[in-house]
Amino acid sequence: MGLFRRRRGKPAGTLRGATPADREHLEAFARSRRGVEAYIEPRTHVTEMTIALVAADGEWTRRRVPSEQVARDFGNSVGIPVYDVAATGYPSRMREWTARRKAAGQTRAPGLEEPR
Repeated sequence: MGLFRRRRGKPAGTLRGATPADREHLEAFARSRRGVEAYIEPRTHVTEMTIALVAADGEWTRRRVPSEQVARDFGNSVGIPVYDVAATGYPSRMREWTARRKAAGQTRAPGLEEPR
């Protein structure tokens, strides 16, 4: 018996793709916050392509998306601007919001809190 086991249904090393729940979360975030912008994040060795949504106060969340076009279509569907994070970088308000949470002892990842 080996130390590492493969999960049933997916070969080892397969990344989880976007789900309908990911889209629902992003839609809820975009519709319930003011001044939301989207930042497309490229695929890495560890995660699929993602989109980070950042509100005017710096609150943010991140979810997987199947492609850049889907991310842009999503932004159009909810009426928010979409940027390529590799070209623009992240807004400073995002880092400031994260720093405030850390200073307050809030350690859960954004988007994993109880719904408002």
